[in-house]
Amino acid sequence: MNRLSLLVLLTVAGLAHSIQYPCGGSCGYRVSQSPYRSMTYSYGNVAYDDDMTRVVGGVGAAEASWPWVVSIQHPGSPKLGHWCGGSLISADWVLTAAHCFDKIENVSLLYVVIGATQFTKPGLGAVARDVKQVVIHRYYKRVDYRYDVALVQLERPVECSSYIQLACVADPTLRVSNLKNCWIAGWGATTARSQDYSDRLQEAKVQLIDVKLCNSTGWYPGEIHPYNLCAGYPQGTIDACQGDSGGPLMCQDNDAEYWWVVGITSWGEGCARPKQPGVYTSTQHFYDWIVYNMRVHAIESAS
Repeated sequence: MNRLSLLVLLTVAGLAHSIQYPCGGSCGYRVSQSPYRSMTYSYGNVAYDDDMTRVVGGVGAAEASWPWVVSIQHPGSPKLGHWCGGSLISADWVLTAAHCFDKIENVSLLYVVIGATQFTKPGLGAVARDVKQVVIHRYYKRVDYRYDVALVQLERPVECSSYIQLACVADPTLRVSNLKNCWIAGWGATTARSQDYSDRLQEAKVQLIDVKLCNSTGWYPGEIHPYNLCAGYPQGTIDACQGDSGGPLMCQDNDAEYWWVVGITSWGEGCARPKQPGVYTSTQHFYDWIVYNMRVHAIESAS
């Protein structure tokens, strides 16, 4: 057995069964709770007037308010460079959607912007990293967005700051359906028919919608996979939209200050339509896949 095979076996066998968070061992803390800087923002109900995937029905986010939300960018994108969203889940790994790479022939052209809220004024806390590799779920199918999950490894790790924090990935023990305070964020379109993306990160509060209802007649009959989540409102009006793909569906823990990334923005019929809420890939369902592939591909790329 060669050294690489031994390392892989040891890793899978039990050296690491969970995601390791290097930022002081913490994840999911927004700037007002960050050990790096004391800031205060209001995260309560707000009036919405915006977009979708870039968020429809949202508002501009405060600086560094979602410090794990990243922009995956492509030099050929006419949308301020923005291509897809993602969540920073370790110093060098981003969680996103597999369908973000359907039209990408050369991943080396991609780069990731971390720690920015506004593209035209990214600020001193923002950094950019080239992409080292992309790992797409082997069963992903574009035709129906099955297994729509992917990992992006950064060329170099980033350091945590008041602008850059790690997301907590929902683990198998979390009761996601019980979470009440849930939000989406992205730089996508802010109106359903818009061709432009938002310069500033948009945020919107959403409700988790029962999957059985979401999969029923008049909604998305039979189109929702067991590993999907639905979020938005039955009447529409607030949703993710084009450009928000790959970004997070985030819910605050019911008993703590930190936030969980429970879903990955995947698809939806139009934007903000009644009974057509956003559909998300459950991070909880793919937790083991995420852990396994981060470990194995990190070892392979280092060898």
